[in-house]
Amino acid sequence: MLQRFFIFCSGADTDILEQCSAGEKTKYAGIGATVFFTAVMATIAASYALFTVFDNIFTAIFFGLIWGLLIFNLDRFIVSTLKKRDQFFDELLQASPRILLAIIIAVVISKPLELKIFEKEINQLLLEEKNDMTLANKDQLALQYTPAVEALQQENESLKNEITDKEAEVNALYETYISEAEGRKGTEIVGKGPVYKEKREKHDAELAALQELRKTNSEKLAANEAQMAQLASAYETKVAETQPVIDGFDGLMARVNALGKLPWLPSLFLFLLFLAIETSPIIAKLLSPKGSYDLKLAEQEGAVASWVAQQKAQREVLVTTDREMNNRVYADIAEEDELYQYKRKKARELMQLQADAFYKKQQRVL
Repeated sequence: MLQRFFIFCSGADTDILEQCSAGEKTKYAGIGATVFFTAVMATIAASYALFTVFDNIFTAIFFGLIWGLLIFNLDRFIVSTLKKRDQFFDELLQASPRILLAIIIAVVISKPLELKIFEKEINQLLLEEKNDMTLANKDQLALQYTPAVEALQQENESLKNEITDKEAEVNALYETYISEAEGRKGTEIVGKGPVYKEKREKHDAELAALQELRKTNSEKLAANEAQMAQLASAYETKVAETQPVIDGFDGLMARVNALGKLPWLPSLFLFLLFLAIETSPIIAKLLSPKGSYDLKLAEQEGAVASWVAQQKAQREVLVTTDREMNNRVYADIAEEDELYQYKRKKARELMQLQADAFYKKQQRVL
């Protein structure tokens, strides 16, 4: 039962193969098994590749099965149409398009499996790329908010420096009128005289101005701090909104690109493995000598070709003979006077009818 299934997979003519030896059946069963398991590998590979795209196992399996059936049909067609010839070069020339197609199929099958086999290494590369993208994204977004934040920070520094300068000025005035009262500077007269009062009034006025400046600048500082906090919150919100895009950077193309950054030697050997699997039925048929199946198939095709050629020749002779007979019959009839008189009579009647019809039509028009 299993052998018959694999023979079906090979695309061989079962009626002819039944007349061959057990060795021929085993050979084509092996070729069919290769075709079948290649299709199975194609189904697995396509299902995994599509799962990375759709993130749905049922959708991936459904389309993976369709892809596997397509590969199975192509492989079966390639093997079944490859005929043994008398010259190896002719066989190789006949098989060259099929070998090229087998290489393409091997590439398509091997890539998704490479992605699965090297999944851990690919995930590590993708993680590094995501981290770099996250940092780059934060830097790019920061460019939108940094100028405004820096401007507010500079304004805050200016407001703080303004208060500091005013405090220094008030402290200097305080030291001036205290020194005047103690007689250390100014008039050097101890006591609170007119000069002391004048300097004290100036200090008190600047102190009031300092308090007003502190109040005004504090309000400005608080507003700037609130605005900076709002900008920081907007920046964090923007980062949070764009991060899922970066987190989702693990699709099929991203994984293929990451696979290309890994050492090429393991990928090459894996590709060569699938290439050997895919081309093995073709190579087996090219290298194997003509067997009884090939001879019987060639005999059957030759018999059909001979029968078709014979039927074509017979039809050509029949057509030629019929044409010659018709020519002779019509030549003999053309010489008969009775037929001439009959045809002359009918022609006269036809012309009379045409004349009558034309007269009646003209009469209606007038």
